[in-house]
Amino acid sequence: MDLGLDGRVAVITGPAKGMGAAITRAFAAEGCRLALVGRDVAAIEPVAAEVRVGGGEALVLACDVTEAAACERVASVTRDVYGRIDILVNVAGGSGPIGKTGWETSPAEFDEIVDLNMRGCFNTMRACLPAMIAQGTGKIVNVGGTFGMRGRAGRMAYSASKWGLRGITKSFALEVGPHGINVNCVAPGMVDGPRFREKVVPEMARRLGISEDEAAARHAADYALRRVSTDEDVAHACLFLASDVSRQITGIDLPVDGGWAML
Repeated sequence: MDLGLDGRVAVITGPAKGMGAAITRAFAAEGCRLALVGRDVAAIEPVAAEVRVGGGEALVLACDVTEAAACERVASVTRDVYGRIDILVNVAGGSGPIGKTGWETSPAEFDEIVDLNMRGCFNTMRACLPAMIAQGTGKIVNVGGTFGMRGRAGRMAYSASKWGLRGITKSFALEVGPHGINVNCVAPGMVDGPRFREKVVPEMARRLGISEDEAAARHAADYALRRVSTDEDVAHACLFLASDVSRQITGIDLPVDGGWAML
C-alpha cells in the first residue's frame, strides 16, 4: 500500500537513537523530507547522513524542546527551507526517576520529567501548527507510553507526564480538527533494545535468580502476543497515523505493546 508520504515534510524530535532513529529511517524510506530536531546535533548527524546517502533530505536543527522560542525557530527554519510542514512526530522525552515511590520523588525530579514530556510536546505543536492551519492539513503524532494508560508503581512522575500528554493530544485534536489536522498518540510498551537487554533483563534475572534468556521470556509472557515490541513496530504505527490511510482517526491512543495495556 502506498502511504502517500513521498515529498511531505516531517519534523521529528529525538531522532538520534532507538525508536527515534527507527522512525527517522521509516519516514525517509517513504520519501519524506526531514527536519531532525534535538539538543545534541552531533548525535543526530550520523542518522541524517544515513538518510542522505539513501537519497533523502535531512535538515538537522539544534533545539531544546522545553524552550518555546527554540521550537519556534525550528518551525521557521523548516518552512524557510522546505516551504511547509506536513507532519510532526514528537519522540523526544525522558524516563524520569525509576524505582522511586511518589513520596520519594523530589519536586525537582517531578518538574523535570513533566517539563520534558509534556511541555516539550506542547511547545513543538504550538510552533508547527500555524503552518499546518495555513495549509488546511497536517498530521501530529506524539509518542507517549503505556505507563500513561495503566500507571506504574515506582514510575509515578513518568506516568503522570504521559497521562498529561494524552490530555494535550486529545484537546489539540478537538481544536485543530476543523482545520483538517489529525493529532494522535502512539503508546509504546517495553521496546526491545539496549535498555531492555542491558538493564531490564539483567535486573530481573538477578532478582529472580534465573538466566537472562529466562528473564526475557518471562517479560514477554506479560503480553498477549508473548513478544516484546521493536523500534520498527513503533515506527510503523507512527507512519500509519502520519499518512492519509488514517485520515478519519484523531485524538486516539494507539498502544504498541503486544497486548499489555488492554489486559
